[in-house]
Amino acid sequence: MITVSAAPIDAAATLKAFEAKNQGCGAIVSFSGIVRDTAKSNTVTALHLQAYEPMTKTGIADAARDAHARWPLTGLHIQHRIGTITASETIVFVAAASAHRRAAFEAVDFIMDYLKTRAIFWKKEITTDGETWIEPRPEDYTDSARWTT
Repeated sequence: MITVSAAPIDAAATLKAFEAKNQGCGAIVSFSGIVRDTAKSNTVTALHLQAYEPMTKTGIADAARDAHARWPLTGLHIQHRIGTITASETIVFVAAASAHRRAAFEAVDFIMDYLKTRAIFWKKEITTDGETWIEPRPEDYTDSARWTT
């Protein structure tokens, strides 16, 4: 399941539903990304994300197919917020199910690296000092590069 929406993410409820769909799989790994309240020396009040949803969802679906081809997954759930998300709110939730933990861990890590560096999102940081469009950090690209070798 892939969702790109302005609707809030209830990570606990989403994980519980994912677990119910994947009973007996062996391993479930999830990641919840939360808007930090600090960036450099400023206080972050919110992030604003925009997406061209057809293109964004198609790219995420391609990454999900790639994850299924790389690892023996029995389930994969990707949920990403758009719009204005305030500090401490969940911005992304990814879960993977597999017979064994390593595949589930790596699939979630792979999807998060894709979302951080290649997914079509425009991200603006709203701080107490103003607003700034931001790009992925160099470390994000370094992390993502390990999947191409």
